[in-house]
Amino acid sequence: MTTLSPSDKALVPFVSVDNMMRLIHHIGVEPMLVGLADYIEQDFRRWELFDKTPRVASHSAEGVIELMPTSDGEVYGFKYVNGHPRNTRDGLQTVTAFGLLADVSTGYPVLLSEMTMLTALRTAATSGLVAKYLAPKGADTMAMIGNGAQSEFQSLAMKALCGISAVRLYDTDRAASEKAARNLAGSGLAITICDTPEESIEGAQIITTCTADKQYATILTDNMVGSGVHINAIGGDCPGKTELAPAILHRSEIFVEYPPQTRIEGEIQQLGADHPVTELWRVMSGQAPGRRSPGQITLFDSVGFAIEDFSALRYVRDRIHGTGYHFDLDLLADPDDPRDLFGMLMRATPATR
Repeated sequence: MTTLSPSDKALVPFVSVDNMMRLIHHIGVEPMLVGLADYIEQDFRRWELFDKTPRVASHSAEGVIELMPTSDGEVYGFKYVNGHPRNTRDGLQTVTAFGLLADVSTGYPVLLSEMTMLTALRTAATSGLVAKYLAPKGADTMAMIGNGAQSEFQSLAMKALCGISAVRLYDTDRAASEKAARNLAGSGLAITICDTPEESIEGAQIITTCTADKQYATILTDNMVGSGVHINAIGGDCPGKTELAPAILHRSEIFVEYPPQTRIEGEIQQLGADHPVTELWRVMSGQAPGRRSPGQITLFDSVGFAIEDFSALRYVRDRIHGTGYHFDLDLLADPDDPRDLFGMLMRATPATR
């Protein structure tokens, strides 16, 4: 992290939703997914440097509001994020978010950014990155079960990072699948809309589940999952919210981001606390194997972790310089004399009514 000069310290770069979209178009969706995956992989390989804690969550009947903090000792980051599945009924987003990076040596923020769009990208980038390590060789087809806001990002990430060429869509709301198919037209992916989840997994080597309801659900039953597939389970991400039949978990080699959080929020909340799982950072750093055999079922029990958001914010921080896709916020009081905050107030020109 470059130390800011005194004249710049009070101004904090802010990336709005509009500027985030401009930045994504400037870079390109697929190149940005690849870039984010690279930053995430870099940080997973230095996992032991980071402060780690399960996210701080405030749950309600309607959803959850969370803070996700971490630091590598030089830079501190956090994300504020909500998850409210019923929001879509009122025309609102299920997930919204913003995030911040700060210089540990001064405590001064160095980036404030929207993270609704960025979280969608980093979630998909993480899925694609993990599938590079766990999906069967030659995987070319993904079943995408649940065709809400994540479906297009997930599909493009698997294309950009794993080389898939076909996506089979299923959602209980066919309009959602039709939306996803329209959005992915021209992407280079062969898109099929399916009438049942069973139909969607026909010929798929990667199965992604991404449904929204906050309930113990069974999106995949045991008899639906054959040998050799990789399951990318991203919808079960809070207590009381799952997507997979427990029998699938017992047949799978399970990979997780941070066990203390995943055991609370992920599919493995259905299992005993001593059920073995493999941490992904150990796979990426070469300390543990990923897929070991063609017939193995691998399961990424994805709940999202603060280090991934930290990586995404680092990526944005490094990409906005010279682009104009941000503006500076006068967010911090910065008097000439740090001991004279009141004097700064008194010298300010009063607003005219």
